[in-house]
Amino acid sequence: MTEKCVWDDLVKRDGLFYKKFTDVPFTGEVTGKEQGLIQDRIFRDGKEVGARVTYYKNGQLKNKGTYKDGKEDGPWVEYYDNGQLWIKGTYKDGKEDGPWVGYHDNGQLSYKGTYKDGERDGPWVGYDEDGTVVGWKTGTFKDGEKID
Repeated sequence: MTEKCVWDDLVKRDGLFYKKFTDVPFTGEVTGKEQGLIQDRIFRDGKEVGARVTYYKNGQLKNKGTYKDGKEDGPWVEYYDNGQLWIKGTYKDGKEDGPWVGYHDNGQLSYKGTYKDGERDGPWVGYDEDGTVVGWKTGTFKDGEKID
């Protein structure tokens, strides 16, 4: 049977989660509120694993993604508290990897581009809230640095 606890029963030490008053990294399901967010999460040996779905207090979905060995891994989406999509992309070993898009809270596209190992890599376009291209956010990037 899987151990279950609520957020208030956990503490974080050296990057791992432990049940209070223990020295063994927590393995099991965690439910309840953490910093005003409602979420259910699963831990193995103190590290988050599996699917994570988090909601704002108003019931709107905040984010949805998966964890592997304590790091984001796989498709990921995040939303504003008004339900509008904020960002969408993929993580690999805790770092952004592949195409990503971001939106302003009014629904307008904010940026689109590609990450490689957590750094901007390739063409990027940034947009203002009215949809106009923002020059300093737009260009070609290599290893996170703008090269043109």
